[in-house]
Amino acid sequence: MSLFAAVEAPELVPAGTEPPPPAPSRTARAARRFAVTAAQATLFAVGLWWLVPTVGLAIVSLRGPAANSGAGWWTVLTEPTQLTLRNYRGLVADGRLTHALWNTVLISVPATVLVVVIGAVAAYPLAWLAFRGRHAVMLSLAGLVAVPVQTALIPDARLFAAFGVAGTIPAVVAFHVAFGLPFAVLLLRNFYLAIPPDLIEAARIDGGSEAVILRRIVLPLARPALASLAVFEFVWVWNDLIVALVFARPDNAPITLALQEQMRSFPSNVDVIAPGAFVSMAVPLLVFFLFQRFFLQSTVAGSPR
Repeated sequence: MSLFAAVEAPELVPAGTEPPPPAPSRTARAARRFAVTAAQATLFAVGLWWLVPTVGLAIVSLRGPAANSGAGWWTVLTEPTQLTLRNYRGLVADGRLTHALWNTVLISVPATVLVVVIGAVAAYPLAWLAFRGRHAVMLSLAGLVAVPVQTALIPDARLFAAFGVAGTIPAVVAFHVAFGLPFAVLLLRNFYLAIPPDLIEAARIDGGSEAVILRRIVLPLARPALASLAVFEFVWVWNDLIVALVFARPDNAPITLALQEQMRSFPSNVDVIAPGAFVSMAVPLLVFFLFQRFFLQSTVAGSPR
């Protein structure tokens, strides 16, 4: 009796002679086309729905006080003569709001630059250098990301008062930098890990120092992640209110705090609040749309090893 069972060998087919897959039927093509069209229409409708408040605010900012108090903003569709730039001329002439807008720039730009620069440098050793305590540092950063901002307001206010910087713009910037760095380091470290290790090792073999590797290899490849981090940090700092309420004086108040003070007499200040709120919202939106392509690049750049 044979110990081996007979096995029928599969028939070999020469390469390139396999029949092509059958073409989809007309019904299947129509169903696929209908599904794609329905998905696009749904996304378009959702996008329009999300734009309604923005469009409404833009129209309110272009109407006079009498028109805003007399009827809803949608009446401008039938009476376009309501639109005027008088509110924006008043906004430019209002020294408090223009000064608050400049304060917002002085807070948002340095905070964003410091978070991106320090985070880019600090993430490199956590990704590509082996040292004692690296995992403990990572766990600490992950814990700091989960810490609410409200828990640090009072301790930091006392600390800034002890150093004599309470109520100043550097104090607001320092608070934003301190709370933005843990997220920045974790985000950039994960992106650095997606860089092929052979590039790093080849640069080290060629005699490149860690600073040279960071400057000439890592940072150019990490541009999408750096741009995405900059946009996130800028939008978060620009739209902040609670930190400004605690750490900023009236003469150092950003635009969010200045608009919040105008809300005390909302019915009579719509012609000031509406254009100020729209300008405050338009700046981060413009920044986001200018850098939105970097979000997709940072998403598909790879996964950590």
